[in-house]
Amino acid sequence: MLTAAMSTHEHAHRHAIDPSTDRRALRIALVLIVAFMVGEAVAGLLASSLALLADSGHMLTDAGALAAALWASHLAERPATSRWTFGMKRAEILAAGINGVTLAAVAAVLLVEAIRRLITPEPSRGGVMIAVAAVGIAVNLAATLVLSRANRRSMNVQGAFLHVLTDLFAFVATIVAGILIVAGGFLRADPIATLFTMALMAGASWRLLRASGRVLMEATPDEMDLAEVRRHILELPEVVAVHDLHAWTLTSDLPVLSAHVVVADSCLSSGEAPRLLEHLQECLAGHFDVEHSTFQIEPQVHAGREPGRHD
Repeated sequence: MLTAAMSTHEHAHRHAIDPSTDRRALRIALVLIVAFMVGEAVAGLLASSLALLADSGHMLTDAGALAAALWASHLAERPATSRWTFGMKRAEILAAGINGVTLAAVAAVLLVEAIRRLITPEPSRGGVMIAVAAVGIAVNLAATLVLSRANRRSMNVQGAFLHVLTDLFAFVATIVAGILIVAGGFLRADPIATLFTMALMAGASWRLLRASGRVLMEATPDEMDLAEVRRHILELPEVVAVHDLHAWTLTSDLPVLSAHVVVADSCLSSGEAPRLLEHLQECLAGHFDVEHSTFQIEPQVHAGREPGRHD
């Protein structure tokens, strides 16, 4: 029985994310968000605006998301050890999941308070809301542009990006609410804007939780068709059968695949197994962009001797 892996875990994937570039973008965005968050909270209290207070609370989660993303980025660079054989690359997936949970929690709180204010409207200073939201748009637009230059194939960066992008749209809704309050005294515009923000948070939360959950549960990558992978492997003349075919995502942009490949006895007796491994690895890298693969080459007589075997 022969086994092979195309590369060690230290091998750099050709689409590897540049951690230093991402961290620089995350730091800049964090400074922008924290600086504005403090001012917005004060303005929200002065204006008695739920939309502003809600968004300052959301910006607190933004700051937490950015800080968690920075922390996860540092952890992901730690080398592999005998205890952590893949290093801590999945820290970014955990950070993305935490971001999704915080978005959902804040959205739930906002939903309750917005409904209360819809039933019993409270006075809000529309002028202050407009002024603060205008500055907020500028700050969040700057943070969004900074993060958009980072590698958003990283689920970690994407989670932070969604936090900030949601805030950007929330400020647009706050300006609209402020205009309606100033122009027509429509006090319910404030909680309605909050409900809009809540809906954006819920959508972003679902996307992050779904994506991080699929990685943590080791689901097959969305862009990979295992039936097509199997077909490509079986096209090689030496291959008789394929079983225990698994594909999952170790971390962002790093798909991994393993399979047991049954070959003709002549392939092993003639010493052709190394050449077959090269073909298998070239096929996966070329057609499916999988550079981290492990194959177990088995003779036909080995069939049926493996516990837990499946197709």
